Amino acid sequence: MGEYVIKLPDVGEGVAEAELVEWHVKIGDLVREDTVLAAVMTDKATVEIPSPVDGEILWLGAEIGDTVAIGSPIVRLKVAGEGNIKAGANSPEAAPTPTPGPSPQGGGESASTAKADAKPVMGPSKKASSGKVEPTVATASPSPLWGGARGAGTAPTTGAPRPEGERPLASPAVRLRAKEAGIDLRQVPGSGPAGRISHEDIDAFLARGPQLVRATVLARKDGVEDIKVVGLRRKIAEKMALAKSRIPHITYVEEIDVTTLEELRATLNKEKRADRPKLTLLPFLMRAMVKAIADQPNLNALFDDEAGVIHQHEGIHIGIAAQTPTGLVVPVVKHAEARDIWDSAAEINRLADAAKSGTATRDELSGSTITITSLGAMGGVATTPVINYPEVAIVGVNKIMVRPVWDGAQFIPRKMMNLSSSFDHRVIDGWDAAVFVQRIKTLLETPALIFVD
Repeated sequence: MGEYVIKLPDVGEGVAEAELVEWHVKIGDLVREDTVLAAVMTDKATVEIPSPVDGEILWLGAEIGDTVAIGSPIVRLKVAGEGNIKAGANSPEAAPTPTPGPSPQGGGESASTAKADAKPVMGPSKKASSGKVEPTVATASPSPLWGGARGAGTAPTTGAPRPEGERPLASPAVRLRAKEAGIDLRQVPGSGPAGRISHEDIDAFLARGPQLVRATVLARKDGVEDIKVVGLRRKIAEKMALAKSRIPHITYVEEIDVTTLEELRATLNKEKRADRPKLTLLPFLMRAMVKAIADQPNLNALFDDEAGVIHQHEGIHIGIAAQTPTGLVVPVVKHAEARDIWDSAAEINRLADAAKSGTATRDELSGSTITITSLGAMGGVATTPVINYPEVAIVGVNKIMVRPVWDGAQFIPRKMMNLSSSFDHRVIDGWDAAVFVQRIKTLLETPALIFVD
C-alpha cells in the first residue's frame, strides 16, 4: 500500500489561489477514480476537483472558506501500489501529517495548508455550528422568571427556566413520566438542587394548565448561530464593499407609464410561435438601453480608477442580476446591440436557467459593460442599486403598479413603473444621467420607437 497526494490543480484564467467552498468527502471514505472530492471557487466560477485514483481518504488539507494556493496539497489517499509518495515520507512532495499541536509554517506552504497541519478537517461542513449556552448555576437570589427565591423548596410558577440548549436534570423515572405525559422537561422549572426536576415539579407544571402554552410561546431564546461567510456570498460581499467604497453613487428615479408597452407585450405573446420565446419587460428595456447608449456611449464603459482610464466599449454587454439558491450572480447577454427583442428574450431565459442550475460558465458570468437589476413583483416603489464595479451605470426595475394618473380632465388608471438607476458620479454627471433615463422613458412609453432603426 502507498499514499497519493492530490494538489489543487491549475483551474485556469491565470489565478494563483482558490477558495474551498465544499467538501464532498470525509476522512475514511473510499473513493473511486473521478469521484468529486471538493469544489473550489475563483471569482464567480465554481470548479469541481475529481480524484485521479481509487483510494481511502486519510487527510483533508483545508477547511470550508479557506483560500488555497494552486499546487498546495489538499487531499491524501491510501492507495494500492506505491502511490506518488512513500508513506510517512518527510519530503516537500509529501502531504503533512496532522498533529495535535501547531506546526511551523514555512517551506513554501500556504497558510491554509499550515492550518490543516495543526487541525485536520474531519469532514464537510457548510456552516459553523452554534455555540451552546453553559448551564446556569442555581442561586438563592430572586429572579423574575421564578417569582421568588430559587432553591427555597417552592416550585416556580411562570416562565421557561432554561436557556436554549441546556439539558434539564431529572431522574429516569421523572423523565419517563414526562415522556408519557408529552411534557418537554426543558419547560419545567425544577425545585431541587441545581434545578433538578422532581415528581412534585411535574405535578405543579400540569396544574398550571393553559399557562404552559403562553410560557412556551414567550420563552426566551439566547442561542447564537455563527455562519461563516464563504463561497459566492463572500464574493458578493467583497464586490459590494469594493463598489460602495470606491464609487460615489448618484441615483436617479423616474416613473414610466408602461400601459402601452404592456398591451403590446400581451399582444405579441398571444401570437405563439415555436421559434419565439415568451416576452417579459426585460427585452424591451434592453433594446431601449441599446438605443439610448447609441446617443450616450460614455454610459457603456468600465472605469479603471487606479490607472485613471475609462474603457468605453462599442459592444453592449448587458449584465442581468439574477437571484439563485446560492446568491446573486450576474449572467451577461453579450452584444445586445446585435439582438432583436426575441433573440434577447431567448438569451435571457438561457442564461437564467444556467445561473439557477449552477451550470453557468465563467465567460457567461463576466464581461458586462452595463447592468440591469430587477426584483420582479417584489421590486418595491424605489430602490438604490449598487453599481456592478467597475461599470459606471446600473438600471434598476421596480414593480409595475396601477396608479391614478391625471390626463388633464380626469384621473384614469395607468400601469406605472419606476426606474431606479445609479451612476458613477466621477464619470457621469447628473445631467447626463437624467438625459439617459429620459431617453429610456420615451422609448418605453412609445414602444413602437423601439422597433424603428
